Amino acid sequence: MKPPLARSDASYDSIGSFLHYLMAECGASPHTLAAYRSDVMRFNRWREKTKAGKVEATDVATLVRYVEWLSSESGLAASSIGRNIACLSTYFRFLVVEGRVAENLARFLVAPAVWDRLPSVLSPQAVDRLLSAPSPDTRLGRRDRAILETFYATGCRASEVAGLRTNDLDLTARTARCVGKGDKERRVPLGSRAIAALASYLEHDRPALAARRPGAEAVFVSKTGLGLSRGALWSVVKRHARAAGLAVDVSPHTLRHSFATHLLAGGADLRVVQELLGHASIATTQIYTRVELSRLREVHARYHPRGRGSGAAKPGSST
Repeated sequence: MKPPLARSDASYDSIGSFLHYLMAECGASPHTLAAYRSDVMRFNRWREKTKAGKVEATDVATLVRYVEWLSSESGLAASSIGRNIACLSTYFRFLVVEGRVAENLARFLVAPAVWDRLPSVLSPQAVDRLLSAPSPDTRLGRRDRAILETFYATGCRASEVAGLRTNDLDLTARTARCVGKGDKERRVPLGSRAIAALASYLEHDRPALAARRPGAEAVFVSKTGLGLSRGALWSVVKRHARAAGLAVDVSPHTLRHSFATHLLAGGADLRVVQELLGHASIATTQIYTRVELSRLREVHARYHPRGRGSGAAKPGSST
């Protein structure tokens, strides 16, 4: 079957139609919509600046020039460049469906090598310090302890924890229902410490915090009863990381990385970790195996008699 002929008209709003397609047909999250809107607009601005012509006339050479520009002059990180390329492929696939272009040429693009940058991971001891930082003597301190315990127990993203509703928690079954990217739901287990922190907060502290908003459904609320936003949760984590004296830049994603790495270090199956994290692809989860391998290499280099460098422990020395 021959591909449809490309068609064009001056009134067609490709970006608006593309965003509607992402939302209605692909179930894209607001975060993804915002990112892809920004990426497509960046591509269109570049086309206008370089006089590349109408999008319907875009060829492979033009797309390659755009990727080269992204790599050399845009100032974007390698991971962001990869997302821009993925966005272009989705955008041109949409234009094929709409009959605007005959073929998705963007699918031939290959992202420049993404730096093998390992995520920051806290040691179990550092996690303990962080989770012990909130004051046990105040409502907000006990709330924050429950927040931190939930992050580390579930590996959830900040947006997922912000979206938790009271009916998403089943403390008897020791699970939480999380809604991730693309509105995909999954159930994650809760450990005994998270259960204890949540049970105490929900019974003694949340009712008082939410008293001014009796209809509030969010699990974690402010002192005025409003549900905590993603940004507010980031602030909670960072504030207590500073109080715990942690040197690294700690965020909710640091706890997510630590959750996954500690599971793998304890012998968890990679597929199970993938399911717990809500990753669509196993390739995304595999980065944590490299984190653990990196840690093992450091230990080997430091302590093995034939380890690299002068820091290797000598036979018979105490460590």
